[in-house]
Parts: sequence; C-alpha cells; structure tokens
Amino acid sequence: MSSHTKGAYAEAGVDIAAGELAVQLMAEHVVKSYRPEVLGGIGGFAGLFDAAALARYRHPVLATSTDGVGSKVAIAQALDVHHTIGWDLVGMLVDDLVVCGAEPLFVTDYIACGRVVPECIAEIVRGIAAACSAAGAALLGGETAEHPGLLAEQHYDVAGATVGVVEFDKLLGAERVRPGDVVVALASSGLHSNGYSLVRRVFSAAGWEYGRYVPDFGRTLGEELLTPTKVYALDVLALIDAVEVHAMSHITGGGLANNLVRVIPDGVRVEIDRATWELTPVFQTVQELGKLSESDMETTLNMGVGMVAVLPENAAAAAVAVLTARGVPAWICGRTFENVGESAAVRLVGQHC
Repeated sequence: MSSHTKGAYAEAGVDIAAGELAVQLMAEHVVKSYRPEVLGGIGGFAGLFDAAALARYRHPVLATSTDGVGSKVAIAQALDVHHTIGWDLVGMLVDDLVVCGAEPLFVTDYIACGRVVPECIAEIVRGIAAACSAAGAALLGGETAEHPGLLAEQHYDVAGATVGVVEFDKLLGAERVRPGDVVVALASSGLHSNGYSLVRRVFSAAGWEYGRYVPDFGRTLGEELLTPTKVYALDVLALIDAVEVHAMSHITGGGLANNLVRVIPDGVRVEIDRATWELTPVFQTVQELGKLSESDMETTLNMGVGMVAVLPENAAAAAVAVLTARGVPAWICGRTFENVGESAAVRLVGQHC
C-alpha cells in the first residue's frame, strides 16, 4: 500500500497506526487469558484451539452463544470508564452457555467504534480478558473496526461469541425437570446488562446525573450502574460437579419468569416466592423513581436473581452450601409442581421481604 493511500485512508477517518497501537496495548491482557490448548499468538487471521483436548470426552457436544452488552455502553462512554464493560460481555456469553452444562473453552470479541482510541480499546479488552480468565475461557481472537461516519468518534459497541463443550449424557435441560424439584436462586451483582434502555430513561427523566452520590447505594449513580455482570461459569460448573442438577436458567432480558420458562417442560409448573429475598436498593430506586409497575420491573430486570438452578429437593441444601462457600449468595426460591390446567408455567407469588 502506498503512502498516498495510507494518507487517504486516514483522511477518510481510519487510523491504521492507532489500531496497531491498540493491539500492542491489549496484548498482555489477552495472553493472560490463554488456556494450554491455545496455539499461536496474537496477530493471526484466525484463533487456533487444539481440539485434541476433546479426546477426553466420550461423546462431546459443542455449545455456542453470541451476544452483546447493549445500551450499558452509553454509561461507560459518558463516564470514560471502559474496563468493566468486558465483564458484561463475557457474562452474557459464557453464562448463557454454561446453563446446558457446557464448559466455556474460548471467546472471540468484536468492537466497532467511530474512532480508535488505543487506550480505550485496550481497557475494554483488559476487562474482556480478565472476565475470560474468571470463566476459565481463553480470549482466542477479536476484531476492532473503525467506522467513521457511521458511529460518532467517542462511540463504540461490543459483541462476541463463545464456544464450549459438554458430554452428551450430561446435557442439562427441560427434559430432566420433574414435579417436586426445587429452584435455587443465585444472587445477581446488580442490574447486570439488561434493561438499561429503561433504566437510563428513568434516571434521565428524574434529572439524576451519573456523578450524583446516592446514600442507599453507598456510591455514585454511575458507579452503581456500571457494576459488572456476575460471571457464574465456574461456580455453576462446580455446582454441577457437586450435586445433581436438572436445569439452569440465566436471567437476562425478559426477567425471571420469561427465562425460567425456557427450561420448564410441558406438564410442569413453577412457583417462585418473592418473599424469599429482598430487593437491593437499585431495583427499589428504579421502580419508585420511574413509577413502574411490578410487571414492568419483572419483565425487564433480573430483580436480584442472576441465575437459577432446578434440582431435586434432596440436593437443595448441598447446592446452597456449595454456592455460598464459593461466595455466591444462594437460596431456595421456589419449587415445581405437576401442571394441571394452569395457563402459566411460571408464577411469581408473594411479596419481597
């Protein structure tokens, strides 16, 4: 490529040198996430993963998930804080994957931006790599794309994909769920990465700035809203190893009922008792400030529950103990019944304590 062409591309808004510097700055973080199966290094056209590692499986099933972070990135951009967004991305990816019992193997990411600011891109990737390590997955590859004229200079969006593996006869899902099972809730770290279009509108309409200190939160509004998504992958895998688990559900967009119903078979219904947990201040504040109905809240936000496990009643106490020992607050929040003529497979009853 001639120097004239390079200059023309830069004049069009694409800075190759900035992209190369971003790769240099992120490299040390990416390498820290590598698993032994990763072949090669940064800079290839494709990430390589040694599939011979799957030979230890009798009947390996590959699982995959793809997702993004959504409008939470607007808060990161407004506050110029970019290292937490990667945790949100990886949490959305690997925690969708692990619910079928799959071990996450690797993650790839895609960052689109109006202008490459190397330090900003490196911070985003630093968070992605750290979250991958926390999930036991390698950050195997990625792409940073500069889109001048399509995105504003200070704007970016992130997305990614992940691949994992599980033994065929250990797949979790609705076919294992039975009447008489119990539902164990795993606490969320906050809003996670869903419902931010509503949440941002509520606080904007109320005139709350991100720098506002909120006594109920013990920190600023912006700090609360940027709380990273909890990455449950290793905790869930430890739970599956320790006790019999029938199904898991990752509570994301749509809320508790709409996600749990995805792993409930015909002929079974679930009752979740709201009285088994107390809403944390951020959910209470969003509801009160926005004058939102209970239905609006529960079909948009996770309401303090980031993941649920459906398992036999005789495994429930051990499940709670395993999760608590790993630092994940957990409790029995409901149970399953035979569904005889009920229109709703999942019902939330009672009131939060």
